[in-house]
Amino acid sequence: MKNNMVLHEIKPVYDKDSRILILGSFPSVKSRESGFFYGHPQNRFWKVLAGLLQVKVPETIDEKKSMLLEHHIAVWDVIASCRITGSSDSSIKDVIPNDFTWMLSHSHIERIFSNGAASWKLYEKYVFQKTGIQAKKLPSTSPANAAYSLEKLQECWRGILEIL
Repeated sequence: MKNNMVLHEIKPVYDKDSRILILGSFPSVKSRESGFFYGHPQNRFWKVLAGLLQVKVPETIDEKKSMLLEHHIAVWDVIASCRITGSSDSSIKDVIPNDFTWMLSHSHIERIFSNGAASWKLYEKYVFQKTGIQAKKLPSTSPANAAYSLEKLQECWRGILEIL
């Protein structure tokens, strides 16, 4: 598999009432194919959030967007484009970060959370100095993070509820 330059084509989800921002690193192959965040069927992102928010797990893109916006949650990724092999965060090179200026100036985002260590490291390296908002690192909801059960992930992610 080649390490190709790939452009992030999924628009961020946010509105003027968004209070927290959850960041991934870059969309997986499955997310790029589905055209929306956390598109791999084994990724536990939607189950974790739905459990914390005590709502039904959303299935469609419209249901996912509605759940996020109804609970004042914004979602995006740190990277606008990069060289990547498949979905491997460890293969990411030649990073061009997303510009968060517009989103932050047109919302009420108070806190930023990173979904995993890779997004946190990328945010710290490329974005933090521009936003001045410290990101809190949360364990990844990726299926590759098998050390965390769904219950353990929800326990670790519970802190987002303090802002909502």
